[in-house]
Amino acid sequence: MKNISLLIIAVLISILGCCRQGEKVSIVSSPSDKIDIKFFLSETGSPVYTVSYNDELIIDSSGMSFEFQDQLPLNNNLKVYEILRESVSEEWEMPWGEQRMVLNEYNEMIVKIQETEAPKRKFNIYFKAYDDGIGFRYEFLSQKEVDTIIIMEENTEFNLTGNHDCWWIPGDWDIYEHLYNDTKVTDIDAISKRNHYGLAQTYIPYNAVNTPVTMRTEKGLHISFHEANLTDYAGMTLKVDKENLALSSVLVGSERLGYKVKRELPFFTPWRTIQISEDAAGLIESNLIVNLNEPNKLGNVSWFTPMKYMGIWWEMHIGTKSWDLKSGKHGATTENAKKLIDFASKNDIKGLLIEGWNTGWEHWIGFEDREGVFDFVTPYPDYNIDEVVAYAKDRGVEIIMHHETSAAPRTYDKQLDTAFALMNKFGMSSVKTGYVGKIIPKGEYHHGQWMVNHYRKVIETAATYNVAVNAHEPIKATGIRRTYPNVISREGLRGQEFNAWAMDGGNPPNHIANVAFTRMLAGPIDFTPGVFDIKLPTKENNQINTTIAHQLALYVVIYSPIQMACDLPENYEGNCAFDFIKDVGVDWEQTKVLNGEVGDFVTIAREERSTGNWFLGSITDENSRDIIINFSFLEPGISYEAMVYKDAANSHWNDNPTEYDLEELVITNDMEKTFHLAEGGGLAISILKYPKN
Repeated sequence: MKNISLLIIAVLISILGCCRQGEKVSIVSSPSDKIDIKFFLSETGSPVYTVSYNDELIIDSSGMSFEFQDQLPLNNNLKVYEILRESVSEEWEMPWGEQRMVLNEYNEMIVKIQETEAPKRKFNIYFKAYDDGIGFRYEFLSQKEVDTIIIMEENTEFNLTGNHDCWWIPGDWDIYEHLYNDTKVTDIDAISKRNHYGLAQTYIPYNAVNTPVTMRTEKGLHISFHEANLTDYAGMTLKVDKENLALSSVLVGSERLGYKVKRELPFFTPWRTIQISEDAAGLIESNLIVNLNEPNKLGNVSWFTPMKYMGIWWEMHIGTKSWDLKSGKHGATTENAKKLIDFASKNDIKGLLIEGWNTGWEHWIGFEDREGVFDFVTPYPDYNIDEVVAYAKDRGVEIIMHHETSAAPRTYDKQLDTAFALMNKFGMSSVKTGYVGKIIPKGEYHHGQWMVNHYRKVIETAATYNVAVNAHEPIKATGIRRTYPNVISREGLRGQEFNAWAMDGGNPPNHIANVAFTRMLAGPIDFTPGVFDIKLPTKENNQINTTIAHQLALYVVIYSPIQMACDLPENYEGNCAFDFIKDVGVDWEQTKVLNGEVGDFVTIAREERSTGNWFLGSITDENSRDIIINFSFLEPGISYEAMVYKDAANSHWNDNPTEYDLEELVITNDMEKTFHLAEGGGLAISILKYPKN
């Protein structure tokens, strides 16, 4: 990476002896001293930690323990025999991202612990305190005559200090595609409020939530619980104890193997993370999750270029085309691909995703035995892949490969090299993968250790072929994109397609106002915005529950280095709103979150790398509101030419969703202006430093 500065001041302090409650409390504070993590041992020798913000307790005394197969639990009769401390301040550069340079500044405390009784096992707990939150993880050390341990459960507690407002989705071992709920902690009912109409949800038998889960205290402090660097381990859900206002980790299991995690010693667990901010906007600006991952292992990844793309995709969801050939309305034909390539090329859109190009789609949903359904190299007879790729290349458009596994990862594993070699042959640098359905073999889940390792294998194999991965039905984002920057985006939420076929009518107007402060804290989202044909005439009971201005704003509000213009070309032709999609950037020098409240509204401005142009997006929920925009983020002394795409006076997400107004402005950094957002509406502004000729 270029322009990296590193300042590491390491201070090693050894503290011998046993640290019991009342005898010794060890503290590590964030660089600004706003956040304190305190660690001690209880009277029974159990590990306990607390977290405070500006001297206010936000995580009360919380335990940390593990249950194993064929070993005693690791939960008491412990002593601290050494504590190490380190302070780090460094900058690192994102090859692509929400910002170019990232400050990684923290204070660390490593607590070394040993049992006081046989077998006297040792382990370490690492605590890192940042100004935007905290992370901690466990290190399991080598043991005599034991080379592997099996974890039956991790019991990490997060004991809250109040009945906070909470934005959550149900804990689920297979999907994150639930609508967000807004309740108090005591009203979380994940068992009865599952609201997914898809293909693979798992009804886990306890009241738990998926992460990230975001909360707001009575005093307005915002906190979000998640994990970072999920590597060779099971994903974590959080079980809710409403009576005691507590969360506790519950790992995703394997019914096939009968445990949660199996690892060779020594190893690290993922980081358990708590992002902390005085306002909601600060959660989005936090870099805690990526900072807790290892540096880039791939080096230069300039073979991937952030871009906008179109697709043979949306027509399948609205029912005018199909993935399979036998339906009689196959979408992935040579003719249709050329039509999309021509449109993309004319409008300077650099990519085209083609779904349904390969054989096997007749047998991918609803079949118990889906092994061997797809081979990832054989096209249907009406799709000439050589001709399509050559046609696209001549017109400056790159074909994005599509690999739907039908949740049969063993079939995909066997063909990874063959599939990626085909991509190399055709000069394709990115692939959208999919895992629709219940995982085969039975008893494994999308978010268990077995599948976490499969997803990682795909990423690592793809990297050897210079292929970037956009995963759908994925494992959760935990910042791995820093280590493997060929992880460009992923789904992991209720995407745009739910508007086309979900029996509940689709995503409500407040959906992304929830997502921005929850799921988006984990990493980039391939949401596929840009629908202009809001009422979906081919889908009688479905529609897009936003205005067009809201759809435009999503290109800035939702971060992804690839952004889809998902609607059909005929719905873009002649519509001035499409100019914003053509103009908007996808790779950013910096990001400013100007305002927002979880589930209500959010306004984000991003500066495009290399051009100095800014783009702004603002969205609201089902309520109209006035948004005050202060343009002080712009460079002083420069007049910017701005094109404003805003809701019309009578716009409404349901009653009048397609009407919008255009306004040209000259904007300087000393300006402040109020804009009106309609119900379910939005605002999108192109702010050009060097206007087009």
